[in-house]
Amino acid sequence: MAAVEEKLFNERILEELKHGIAKFELVSSPISSISSCSSHSRPVTFLGENSNRFFARIEPSLGKGLPAMKKVERYSVQKVTGDGRCLFRALVKGMALNKGISLSSKGEREDADELRMAVKEVICDNGKERQQYEEALIAITVDEPLKRYCQRIQRSDFWGGESELLVLSRLCHQPIVVYIPEHEHTRQGWGAGFIPIAEYGSEFCQGSRKGKPPKVVRLLYSCKNHYDLLL
Repeated sequence: MAAVEEKLFNERILEELKHGIAKFELVSSPISSISSCSSHSRPVTFLGENSNRFFARIEPSLGKGLPAMKKVERYSVQKVTGDGRCLFRALVKGMALNKGISLSSKGEREDADELRMAVKEVICDNGKERQQYEEALIAITVDEPLKRYCQRIQRSDFWGGESELLVLSRLCHQPIVVYIPEHEHTRQGWGAGFIPIAEYGSEFCQGSRKGKPPKVVRLLYSCKNHYDLLL
């Protein structure tokens, strides 16, 4: 039985790493834990310069589930132009359609650029407001210095991702769910459905006294670098 559990645990970790949803935390020793006492929390040691020891472990999923555990959902795909703006295009297209508005190609492009610049203003131009988006800042600065990010985001072919979704979901009070194609997830490479892998702005699903909550925008992340819209 222990061997079976070991195999399932290893498969779960590989799936988390594959889809970029694995979370890590530093611990002070190979035994102690920061946030959980899960029996599957295993420290991994690293030797840095001057033999300073650091320990990291993969954080449990906290009940959110893996893509493999999520229910496969069915939608139709609305293709989005792949010009570097695809994330922003898909988002503005989805928000417009949820309001019964159909955007022209030009309008879609202009609105997409406005969303990109809105992120730039929050993260790059307003130090006080920037602090309200700590998760996005961490995601950005893990890969590159903030200064370089702020230079890149001004370009029209800037590729958006999780950092921008973290900002825009709050900025627009917009619930967003990101999916991957079922066939990209299964080992057999087949399946016509879609599997949810990330959710942003879920706090805005409740609505308020002023009106109904905004409809969820569902984005499809496929081919490792492109976003389309799901309806």
